[in-house]
Amino acid sequence: LIENPFSLLTKIKHAGAIFLGEYAVEAIGDYMAGPNHTLPTGGTARFSSVLSTEHFLKRSSILLISKEGTKALGPKVIALAHLEGLMAHALSVEERLKENRE
Repeated sequence: LIENPFSLLTKIKHAGAIFLGEYAVEAIGDYMAGPNHTLPTGGTARFSSVLSTEHFLKRSSILLISKEGTKALGPKVIALAHLEGLMAHALSVEERLKENRE
């Protein structure tokens, strides 16, 4: 066992759950203490986390951009849309830029 397990926390990069100390056994974490029992397996902790209540919540992204912001970002967005072959995306920005020029 490690005398000061907190000293190793900064070295752990990918873990679904971290149990510190000789009494922090998996059974206590799974059944009573709160860390989730459903952990990423097969190396997926590199890009995924434990199952949590957040997985059952609906989230929405909100975007508000000004005319000035559209003028600044628009040409880059149009270029990316063309690279991806998403012509409707490019056109949607081009039309707003036309409106901004008036």
